[in-house]
Amino acid sequence: MAGLTSPYWLLRVACRTPPGDQVDVHPFNLPPVQALQRGLALTAPVTFLVGENGSGKSTILEALAVACGFNPEGGSVNLRFSTRASHSALCSHLAVTRNGSKPRTGFFLRAESFYNVISAIEELDAEPAGAPPLMDSYTGGRGGTLHERSHGESFWDLFMHRCGPQGLYLLDEPESALSPQRQLAVICRIQALAQERSQFIIATHSPLLLAYPGARILLLDGRGITETAYDDLPLVRLYRGMLADPQKRLRTMLAAMAEPDPGQA
Repeated sequence: MAGLTSPYWLLRVACRTPPGDQVDVHPFNLPPVQALQRGLALTAPVTFLVGENGSGKSTILEALAVACGFNPEGGSVNLRFSTRASHSALCSHLAVTRNGSKPRTGFFLRAESFYNVISAIEELDAEPAGAPPLMDSYTGGRGGTLHERSHGESFWDLFMHRCGPQGLYLLDEPESALSPQRQLAVICRIQALAQERSQFIIATHSPLLLAYPGARILLLDGRGITETAYDDLPLVRLYRGMLADPQKRLRTMLAAMAEPDPGQA
C-alpha cells in the first residue's frame, strides 16, 4: 500500500457529519470544523494551525490529539490523569488516517495544562517502582522536577529531552512560555527531529515559529481552512506594521478608540 511508505505518521483527518441536533452547536458550527468534513490531508513534517482566538485551532488540535490516543490534558499516550474534563465532543467525530505504523514516541502539549502534566508525573514517580523516575526523561537525567524550573525552562526541557526521533508531536501554543531567542532555538530542534522522521502539528500565534522553512501553514477563519503563505498571514502583516513604526501605529489605534461613538450622541 502506498500509504505505508509515507514518512508521516498522520496522513489525513476528517470530521464525520454530526447528528442533526449538533450541527449548529459548538464546535461543529465553526467554519474550520465544517471544512474538515471534506477532509484535510497532512502533507508536511511540520503543519501550523493559525487563526484568531476562537477560530477553532486549539479545539481541532485537542480533538486530533484525543483521537490519536493522547490524554486530553496533555502528555504521552501512556499518561492518564484528569483534572477537569474540558475537551469537546469533536474527538469522537474525527476519522484519522495513519500510515500503517506507530510512531516511536509522541507528546501532546497544551500550554495551559502542562503544570498538571508535571504534577501527574511527580505523583507516578512517588509510587515505588523498579524503573528510573519518569521525570528523568524530561530533565535529561539532571534530577529534580520541572516544577523546580521556570515555566519557560520546563518547556525548553520538554523539547530538548522528552521529544525524540520518529515521534508525533501535537503542540498547542508552545511559544507561550518561551522567549523569542528560545523560540528560534525550538525551530532548530524541530528541524533536527523532522529530519529523523518526526511529525509536528502546531497551533500558534508566533510569527517566529511560523517562519519555519518548508512548513505548511493553514489559516483558520470564517472561510474555513485555507493554506496560506507566510507573507500573506494577517498576523505577520500586523507584526511588520507594528515593528516598522510602533508609535505611529499605537497613536492611530488609540486615537480611533478615543473618537466618540455617533450612536451614543
